[in-house]
Amino acid sequence: MITSLAFAVFLLIGFLFFTAIGSFYLLFMGLIHYIPLVIAGVIMLYIWIVMMLFHYFSTKQRKRWFGLIAGAVIIGAAVWPAMQLYKASISTVGAEVDVYYYEPFAFDRESKLVSLKEEATVQFENHLPRIDGATALYPLYAAFVQAVYPEKEYNPYDSEVMANTTPVAYDNLFNGKVDMILAAGPSDAQLKVAKEKGLELKLTPVGREAFVFFVNQKNPINGLELKQIQGIYAGNITNWDEVGGINEPIRAFQRPADSGSQTALERLMGDIPIMDAPKENVSEGMGGIISEVSKYRNYKNAIGYTFRYYSTEMVGNEEIKLLAIDGVKPTKETIRSDEYPIASEFYIVTAGTKNPNVGKFIEWMVSAQGQELVEKVGYVPIKEQMGE
Repeated sequence: MITSLAFAVFLLIGFLFFTAIGSFYLLFMGLIHYIPLVIAGVIMLYIWIVMMLFHYFSTKQRKRWFGLIAGAVIIGAAVWPAMQLYKASISTVGAEVDVYYYEPFAFDRESKLVSLKEEATVQFENHLPRIDGATALYPLYAAFVQAVYPEKEYNPYDSEVMANTTPVAYDNLFNGKVDMILAAGPSDAQLKVAKEKGLELKLTPVGREAFVFFVNQKNPINGLELKQIQGIYAGNITNWDEVGGINEPIRAFQRPADSGSQTALERLMGDIPIMDAPKENVSEGMGGIISEVSKYRNYKNAIGYTFRYYSTEMVGNEEIKLLAIDGVKPTKETIRSDEYPIASEFYIVTAGTKNPNVGKFIEWMVSAQGQELVEKVGYVPIKEQMGE
């Protein structure tokens, strides 16, 4: 009896040690949902061994009861990891963009960058303006760069021409790391930062784009009214059946503060407060929000937002569909005619740079050649809106 008891204690210490090591490993690997299952399995195994040591299983009934209890415990502990495995098994459509496809002068590999048929009327050899911007606009300003900058490598994350998100681009502009950015207009928070730093922002429109809302292809809704969009993001409309859809709760994704599309949503909502989104409903990247809405089963009731060009040209995700707003679909033609109700300009933004070529570069971007590239890339030229 004493020998069995000592062995049981020694075994308990060993099981605790290896369970702790295994749990820390799973935690480190991001597999936290397996920890309860491992702990339950170890406990049941330990109890079984101890009961065998002390000859508890002397009858079939005892064995049966232990088997039923152990099975229930293991099944209960397996629910969480099983749900995670099921979620991971649901097919999703990738929505992140490889910006290297748009890197200027990348002639040694496949490129999606458009170019002019003739040489640009402006050419830079030195004092190259440092430029950054929104991911969705990188194909445009990379095309500008390829037309007027000298041929060399321009790494999208470490060169004179970078492709960061809108918040990072504005931070780089405010901190003097770049001379100019291409992005949507600044948010109220970004305007406040600029004012605090004593910076005067100059916004030059260079093209027009549509702010779009999208749902999973399986959602029967094909369009919404602006007031319905506002109702959804105010938290007043919470079920698709309130807007003519099926009886499913609406999962409304948002973007992080100061991102271009989140600022566009804030402008659209005006004085209407935006509801607080659950943390899991705030996608970090523009591609992330498209991927979440396009998931095949678990997010078929979701809605998200982005910009037309990014979703249709850069991502091309066939698992989502863009919604018509007030009966108008977001296309280049409806942006051009101003029929689509939430089309707006995007800008070249500067903050008092001393680079002598910035003004020349901006002037060229809004010239006939620059606007030709805006059209060829897939945006709507600003000149058409100015009657030129």
